[in-house]
Amino acid sequence: MTGPGSLDWQNPTDFLVADPVARALAAWPTSAAVLAAPIDADLADTAAFCEHYGVAPEDSANCVVIAGRRGESVSYAACVVLATTRADVNGTVRRRLGAKKASFAAMEDAIVLTGMEYGGITPIGLPDGWPVLVDRAVLDREVVVIGSGLRRSKIAVAPVVLAELPGAEVIDGLAS
Repeated sequence: MTGPGSLDWQNPTDFLVADPVARALAAWPTSAAVLAAPIDADLADTAAFCEHYGVAPEDSANCVVIAGRRGESVSYAACVVLATTRADVNGTVRRRLGAKKASFAAMEDAIVLTGMEYGGITPIGLPDGWPVLVDRAVLDREVVVIGSGLRRSKIAVAPVVLAELPGAEVIDGLAS
């Protein structure tokens, strides 16, 4: 597998991925299907990243952390959607979590719970028990670029590998 764009893709190292991602990759049988590349942290946001590094937006996927609430109970999930779409937080995700209300998790909560940098959160290495909801459209791509847990790098992976993550569920219509 080669990564898209003009990046220097290589095997992930501890420098290129956040600690929880490195631990997950070390224990993951398909980690050889993952590449990482350093980027300018100021260009980590999707639009700036894609433009600067020549990655098509439809080959970039975002991982967002969602908090679902029912009474005093809060549950979390990660949603992986193409950068050209938006997760259906108040419909599909809320129903999947069995929540009365769902919203993007507060930045501080997302950082503390995942051990990753905001703007670099990835579905690899999330806390045990979290659902990882993957929009079926992500699987239509040959390779997608996702966060590495750090703003200073990105990961390239065959999307089918994301469907093999612990807690992963592929969902039709997760995004629009």
